[in-house]
Amino acid sequence: MSDWQVFSLSRLRFRLLILLACCMVSVIFSGCSTQTMSANASASRSEIVTDSDETPERKRARIRVELALGYFEQGKTNIALDEIKQAIAADPNFSDSYSLRGLVYMRLNDFGFAEDSFKKALSIKPKDANILHNLGWLKCQQGQFSQAVQIFSDALSDPLYGGRAKTLMAQGLCQAKAGMDREAEASLIKAYEFDAANPVTGYNLASLLLKRGDFVRAQFYIRRLNNSEFANAESLWLGVKIENRLGNAEARQQLGAQLEKRFSQSHQAELYRSAAFND
Repeated sequence: MSDWQVFSLSRLRFRLLILLACCMVSVIFSGCSTQTMSANASASRSEIVTDSDETPERKRARIRVELALGYFEQGKTNIALDEIKQAIAADPNFSDSYSLRGLVYMRLNDFGFAEDSFKKALSIKPKDANILHNLGWLKCQQGQFSQAVQIFSDALSDPLYGGRAKTLMAQGLCQAKAGMDREAEASLIKAYEFDAANPVTGYNLASLLLKRGDFVRAQFYIRRLNNSEFANAESLWLGVKIENRLGNAEARQQLGAQLEKRFSQSHQAELYRSAAFND
């Protein structure tokens, strides 16, 4: 993630959204068949706050959150939490402090405190779609699928919300985890319409289509992913299975060769060598 030379509230929120999306992708695309995350980032639609608008307290809090975000990105969660505490002490009404605190506690699997943090942020900025997205993902991680889907829907109900792709993706992944395959497919197709380059959306959409026997459409999505820079062992293996179902031996072997060459030590490569195409 690039460093920002000019601090502003809108840029800070953009980084918070990027961070959540990256957290989601790292979780999802390392185990796409069972999970997700994350998601394209979108800037807050709040007007940019300049130096003349900010109070000294808000400026101190914002800079502390910037520092906390940098530490969090480096995996230094304890230092990040300390910076967040100082941000809250400087300005208890800065919602970004609580949003980041929620993300930190999600990483630490302290879901109770994460939820408290997101709800506190919402108490300051009611109906904020980005905060609702974070809370919805948290509920999904806890297995509270119906609540998660409703919260995602609340976020998507904002006609000016710029993060629709990431929220539709998260909603689709959550519906898939809940066994709501048709609903998940519909959500992921909408997410794909907004952001066709998202590898998590493409992978999970192809996986759902394979599951219900729509091999031709599954092939379309997985081929596009495997022809991109985001191809990995899981996507190549999914492509192998889809081509096998379609009876395309040559395409199956080409994908298998890539899998062997690029990810020879992976579990997927072992499955390929065993011809376990139905696993």
